[in-house]
Amino acid sequence: VQLQASGGGLVQAGGSLRLSCTTSGRTFSGNAMAWFRQASGKEREFVAGIRWNGGSTGYADSVKDRFTISRDYAKTTVYLQMNLLKPEDTAVYYCAASPRGILSTFRVPSSYHYWGQGTLVTVSS
Repeated sequence: VQLQASGGGLVQAGGSLRLSCTTSGRTFSGNAMAWFRQASGKEREFVAGIRWNGGSTGYADSVKDRFTISRDYAKTTVYLQMNLLKPEDTAVYYCAASPRGILSTFRVPSSYHYWGQGTLVTVSS
């Protein structure tokens, strides 16, 4: 079972990136998925989450109205569209999958049993 995150890179402040999380080994269409990030020297933090059917999403306050999480069931891929990027968005971004389709909150890392390897996003000022 693997989650593969991609799409990171270097972008100027105000720019956009789209991260992708592809799955292999099993389907996660019935599972809640999320993105977390970890900046250098800081703890991993929640960014965005999506219910198994896409009917509910959640965002950290710091990214609300700038980031959008979505999922493509045909491609078994979860996306994170990041707009109006800021230098403080610089971090390694990880995708994660929960064994459950619905979570009371997306924010708790221990709710996710599967993690991708991370993709680095660097936002220059």
